[in-house]
Order: sequence, then structure tokens, then C-alpha cells
Amino acid sequence: MWRYLSTIAVVLGLGVILFPQPQQRTKPGPEVYSAKYETTSKLALLEQDVKITDELCRSQCAIDYTTMLSQIEGGEPVTNVMKNMRSHHEKMDVLVWSKRGQTWEQGIKSGELPPAYADQAATYLKEAKTAVDGGKHYQSPKFGAGHHVYFVQGTASTNGQDSLIGVIHQDVLAQVTDHQMKNLRLEPYPNENRWKVKAVETNTLNEKIVDHPEDNQGTSHYQQNEVVVRFKTDPTEAQLNQIKTEIHATSAQKLGYTYVFRTNDRDAKSLIAYFSKWNVVYVEPHFLYMTNDYYDDQERTDSNPSSTNTDSIQTPVSSNFVPNDNLYQKYQWNLPLIETLQGWQLNRGANNVIVAVVDTGVDLAHPDLQGQLLPGYNVISGNDNPQDDVGHGTHVTGVISALVNNHLGVAGMTWFNKVMPVKVLDQTGAGSTYSVAQGIIWATDHGAKVMNLSLGNYADSGFLHDAIQYAYDKDVALIAASGNDNTEQPGYPAAYPEVFAVAAIDSQNEKAPFSNYGDYIDVTAPGVTIASTYPNNQYAALSGTSMASPHVTALAALIRSTNPNLKNTDVYEIMRQSAQDLGDKGHDKYFGYGVIDVVKALEMAKQDTAAPLSYWPQDLARQLHLVPQKYAGTLGLEK
Repeated sequence: MWRYLSTIAVVLGLGVILFPQPQQRTKPGPEVYSAKYETTSKLALLEQDVKITDELCRSQCAIDYTTMLSQIEGGEPVTNVMKNMRSHHEKMDVLVWSKRGQTWEQGIKSGELPPAYADQAATYLKEAKTAVDGGKHYQSPKFGAGHHVYFVQGTASTNGQDSLIGVIHQDVLAQVTDHQMKNLRLEPYPNENRWKVKAVETNTLNEKIVDHPEDNQGTSHYQQNEVVVRFKTDPTEAQLNQIKTEIHATSAQKLGYTYVFRTNDRDAKSLIAYFSKWNVVYVEPHFLYMTNDYYDDQERTDSNPSSTNTDSIQTPVSSNFVPNDNLYQKYQWNLPLIETLQGWQLNRGANNVIVAVVDTGVDLAHPDLQGQLLPGYNVISGNDNPQDDVGHGTHVTGVISALVNNHLGVAGMTWFNKVMPVKVLDQTGAGSTYSVAQGIIWATDHGAKVMNLSLGNYADSGFLHDAIQYAYDKDVALIAASGNDNTEQPGYPAAYPEVFAVAAIDSQNEKAPFSNYGDYIDVTAPGVTIASTYPNNQYAALSGTSMASPHVTALAALIRSTNPNLKNTDVYEIMRQSAQDLGDKGHDKYFGYGVIDVVKALEMAKQDTAAPLSYWPQDLARQLHLVPQKYAGTLGLEK
């Protein structure tokens, strides 16, 4: 494996080509990417994501300023307008309203200049005031560093007699950088204090030193002093007490038929050896899973106020309909690529087809998600407040169900499907097998019909598989991201046969350089520089199979909204059969059956023409392909 002596500082200047004409590839051959090329490409995507996030922030802030000026011109008190804006948008550090001819210091001010950069801010504020007094819009270059990056903006009123200028804090740029360094596996897994973890080779559980991003490939992580056990027969209370005493257990949690035991003085391998004398179905390390990036159940009250369960009485959209969401036309290349707008002429969702997003939670107060969220659950805290403290889950949720045609931000793929947020990953973006399994079971028991799992590990966990099987048997359509290490090593839960696995492409229908691949891939979807919602009333552009997966999840929800009688297997088959083939003809390991096609899928759902057995040879091959990986892990285990 390629090694580097220093961090790559030079990245490729890749531009985003919006609304491209789809292109066919004959053979991608992405497995020949060198480690250097892969990392350079990922760094280029990271730079591109940050650049587009900067543009999203500036575009939205310009609209916010125009909104404030409109409110002031309408007679609302200046101080109230500015105070209200700053209370809902933490990034608005300073706002200054002034009349033409006044200096900015003479205006009405809300907020304080950042102390470390007060001089730079004052210089740009003076420039902004000059510009707006001349009737021009103004935005300064970025200034500051790290989490303290700012820019100054100025907007004149429509009558030219007054204006707003201010200092905007762009902490979101550092957040996206930190987020994507982990999400794209550009840094080794962080052994943070929240977890006592060990990195191991997935198939042997031999300890592995992870000191470079390339070492993440095929690497799993587990908690050092915990194991997961499923007994063939549940232990009696006396036997359970005996176990606790003998291993010095500090806790023993039970979920379904499975126990999680924790000790302070025995490691996982020692515990596995101990439980081998008991009558167990399996005993395994307690693996960690990572991102692969006021809730309200009221009905929507927009220009298309449908609360229907079928598409038959939705107000149709015209054939030339384009959503008025202000970031759509410039930044959302992903929706036209998969024929989303044309698909809306057939169906835009149903509020009784619930989508669970099992992730880091969601920003419950984001204005572009209001009315789209159902009560959820926080497995980490054990309460009903799944507030996102990472950003990943909020971004995923926006791809699925951000409000459409509301003159704000981005457009989601579904108009009416509600999202049930389930927080299973903590503030580091990691979560245990127990928390992920519990989240899957909770969402299933609370009515989820479709579930998005933009998370993964390379370990085939029996515990997690039990939870997946439970949801699958309850007819939940399970959609998962394949992973971001550009490896053929199967990642889980995506590689389970009950799960629909998603790879990522870019705007040119090319395989994303980070996207994992293999015979288990079902389809591919847009996953490069995807604009979506982000915490604290913000928007961000992120890349990853985590961003591709929710496109497929939303399509599954639209399919079930079109035809509620379809089973999860029917939904899977429709998405396979309707995909537009890429790469080698037919199913291949890079694109699966191809890129999803919303129109074709919904037409098939409407006609109920899926043929569930048509691809049985490929499905059988996929399951057989996973057998060696599943049992190889037991061969190198030290007893």
C-alpha cells in the first residue's frame, strides 16, 4: 500500500458541471487507482465541497439581507428585525442598518465585531458602506482562520435610501472540512476519548496500526472491553449472575435475544474465548459504525398543500416545472441527472410512507425541514430528542425531504414523505453495534417503511445482521451506502443480502473516486458535491456514498407512495430493472445495475410490472460471494 511522507497540499482544480448530458462508460477500471491518485482526488473533492459550501452560504445570506430590508421597508422596527435574524442565524455576528450618507459607525448596530479580526472587519465594513451607498451589492473576500473565518456583506434597499451591512461568521467551512476529512477517510479513524477502541483487520481481528488514511481500507474498529453474545438458550438469572461475576462485568445490556457485556479488566479476545464454553449462536467484538458524512408533525401549508396518501389527488406539476428553491438551479445538478422533476409528474410522495434516517440525528429546527419531520429517537441519550450534533444526518435528510418550491434553500426529492430521525451515532460520527441495531429495531417498530443507513463497518456482525433481518422481515426497504475507501472489501450493512447497496457517481456519470465497489452493489446515484441542509439554518455541499444513498432511499419512498401494495423485494427489483445501465453491459461491480431513473421506476411501480425472479442468478451470486468473507473472520481468531 502506497505511503506518503507528507500531506498532499496541491489538489486538482475540479469544477462542477451542472445539469450535464449523461455519458456512458465502456469500462471504468477504477480499481487501478493508485493510492496517490485516490487521495489527491479526495482532497480535490474536499476543496470543491468547501468552495461550493462557501457559495451556498453567500447566496443564502444575500437572500436573508434582502428579506430583512423588505421587513424594515414594510414598517417593522429595525432593531426587532436584526435581533430576530441573529437569534435564528448564529452566523450573523454583526448587522448594521444605516441611511445613505451615514458612516457605518453611525448606523444601528446589533452584535460585536470579532475581537481578533476587528480591524479587518472594520476595513471591509467601510468598503461595504461605500458600495451600498452607490447602489451596489457587496461581499468581501474571506478573512480569518480555522473556525474563525468571516466575510462582510452589504445590500442596499430597493429605494436606495438605506442599507444593511454586516459580518458573517463562516464556521460552516471548518465544519465541512472536519466532517469530510472523516467522511472521505482522509484521516485515520480518530481514537477519541468517547471510545476505548481498537483497530483490527476485519477478517482476522489482528491488531492493525492505523496511522494513514489508506489504512482505513478493510479496517474495523471495536470497543476493547466489550463483546456481543447471542445464546442459543437465554441464560437463567443465576447463570447471568455467574457470568457477570466471572468476567467482572460492569454492565450487561440486552436487546432482543442479544447481550452486550462490558468489563474493565478483560479485552474482547479474552471475553470471546470465555464465552466459547457457553452454548452461543455467536460471540463477537462490539464493533463501531461510522458515517460514510422542535420536530413537527403538522401538515405542510405551501402552494401545494396536499396531505394525501396517494398521488391520485395531488395537484399535478407541469411538464416544464422548475422548483423555486433559491439554491436549486445553480447547485442541484443531482436531481435532473436522475429525472427527478419528470418523476414528480407521476408522484411526489405520500405522508403515510415513513422514511427513517438512522444516522447522527437531524437539525429539528431547520427552516427547510419544517413539517417534514416526525417524532424520532436518540439511542445515544435514550430520549426523544434526536438533535444532530454532527451535520451528517441533517444533510442526508435534506436530500430526501427538504421542502420543495418554498423559495428557500434546496429541494428534496420527495414532497410529502415524512422523515423519522433516529440518532445512533454520537458527536464524533461513530456508534456501536448496539446503538445502530437498537435504532433499526426502534424505527421498524414505529412504522418506518423505508430506511436509510449512511453508515458502515467492514465487519460482518451477527448482532447487526439480526436487526437488519428483523426490519427486512417486517417489510422495510433498507438502503445503505457502500463506503468511501475505493475498495472491493464488502462493507456492512450494505453488503447484507437484505439490504440495497448504493455506490456513488459524479455529474458526468463517472464512478466517484472514493466509492467502494463489488458484486454486492445494486445501483449507483449522485454523490459528489451534493448541496443540502446543514445544522444552524445552513446549507453545505458534501461528497460521499452517504450522499448517494438518500437519493435511492427517496426513490424507494416514492415507489411505495405510488403503489403501497409493493413489498420491499418488489421495490428493490423495480429500482434494479429501471436503472440506466453504466459501464459494462448489465450488472457490474462498479455501478451495479446502473444509475437510478426516477421516471422509469415510478412508471413501473404504477403498472406493477416488477418481475421479482428476473435477476435471481445475480442475487444468488451476490449472496454466495459474501460467504467466504463471513466465515474467514473466524479463522484467524485467537482463542
